[in-house]
Amino acid sequence: MKNKLKFIIPGLIVLSLGISGCQKGDLFNNPNALQQSSTVPVSLILNHITSNMMKEEEPVISTVYRWNQNIVSNYSYYFGSNSYNWSNTGDMYDNLKYCVKMEEQSYKQFGNKTNIYFALSKFFKAYGFIWLSQRVGDIPMSQALDPNNTTPAYDNQHDVYKNCLALLDTANTLIANLGTAGASSTVAGDIYGRTQLQWQKIINAYRLRVLISLSKRASDNADLNVQAQFATIVNNPSQYPIMASNSDNLIYTYTAVTLYPPNRSGNAPYNNCENINTTFMNLLVPNNDPRIYTLTSPATALIAGGKSLSDSSAYIGINNNQTQASFVTFTGDGLHSCLNYNRYMSSASGANAEPYIIIGYPEMCFNIAEAINRGWVTGTTATWYKNGILAHMGLLGLSDGKSITISNYDGSKTLGTVMVNVTNFINNANIVYAGDNATGLTQILTQKYIAFFMNSGYESYYNWRRTGVPAFNQGGAGIGTPSLTIPYRWQYPQNEISYNSTNYNAALQAQGFTSDDLNAKIWLIK
Repeated sequence: MKNKLKFIIPGLIVLSLGISGCQKGDLFNNPNALQQSSTVPVSLILNHITSNMMKEEEPVISTVYRWNQNIVSNYSYYFGSNSYNWSNTGDMYDNLKYCVKMEEQSYKQFGNKTNIYFALSKFFKAYGFIWLSQRVGDIPMSQALDPNNTTPAYDNQHDVYKNCLALLDTANTLIANLGTAGASSTVAGDIYGRTQLQWQKIINAYRLRVLISLSKRASDNADLNVQAQFATIVNNPSQYPIMASNSDNLIYTYTAVTLYPPNRSGNAPYNNCENINTTFMNLLVPNNDPRIYTLTSPATALIAGGKSLSDSSAYIGINNNQTQASFVTFTGDGLHSCLNYNRYMSSASGANAEPYIIIGYPEMCFNIAEAINRGWVTGTTATWYKNGILAHMGLLGLSDGKSITISNYDGSKTLGTVMVNVTNFINNANIVYAGDNATGLTQILTQKYIAFFMNSGYESYYNWRRTGVPAFNQGGAGIGTPSLTIPYRWQYPQNEISYNSTNYNAALQAQGFTSDDLNAKIWLIK
């Protein structure tokens, strides 16, 4: 990764030389800016990194959750398009550069390379490199982050993942070696307020996510030791502690200052301008899943026509295969469902919504269940599968006997209440784990997708891309791509194309791409 400032500085020097004859003073050193030799509290650097971690993966109104097929926009003015018309990806260069600075400053201030900030830098480096690689394929890594090399060569995706897994292992070891004295202490500068032990759990849960994402490459890349690494983590909780409940989740908390996204944009009153996608809704309705009642609102025309609020067939999704123009009046006629207004739209700070998860316990449970199903590790699949479902239910505040107030799409009218019965749902024949077979695997992947509703960034899309579960809608005009199919990747960041073109073109050729093709399959999913 290049230091993008490298391309700006020479121009500033020329400008400075050109005006030096008519202006006195040191034009090369800004007295109001920190110099390279300055000491910066390492907590401030971590604050920047953790604040910037969210990138574009925000809940509710983000295109991410339309592309994850959770929601569908029926009116572009407020909620944008549904088209999979992406092109160049963003990047994580900023965070990666700050990781280098955090290591430099933590060594300068603590005199060692074994402190908590050095450990967290390893995690954030791995997170940043994988964030980009899973979008495009091969990326610069081994020659990256050197300010003296503005045109780093690309590493193949296999090596990126191998090196990132090693970084994550190192991060876990560094935190473990700090001992138990500060394990319960929160880390200064961490906006998430996690303790050292919780960060260790987060790192190991994230590593399980990365390993399960390699399922297509687990048997033909022996040097990665995917299955063995996964088993080592699960079977050694003292060395590799993992999340034990939702209290260990890495969550982003919105406030009255940061504002929950629909309120920040002023779109909360226009909840009727989006609907629930059939991909999501059709997984809940046939099984009378109680999450329907707390995440969505019913089709009011069907309720007025005599359907009960507890009748799951009164909750209707929209297929994003259709053009947006074809369903702009769907909510107006009361025949389709929207997001639950009281949960997602009623509070400027998101106080009534579930916490926004970045890396969480429900997902980890399903990842372990999937690994057991695949034969990577021994254990009781049904237990982890059930734990994942119950953890997501708990996150939403659902339990036996819970009464949920049902309102219309804008919260202006209370329609009645529904009583929750989680036990009945868990014992539903379609939900009871079918065994370590293909049907059981589909159950695990389906419940993981449901638990990703409005959280965890692109993980729903990445899991679909890897497994095909659940079946995403595509093939219709609403998809918006020339082939009417969902892309498998993004194009490289524009600054790579502009400033590192030789290595960029070499990377395309090395991957067998004839162009920076959105429909090409990267090594991860071949």
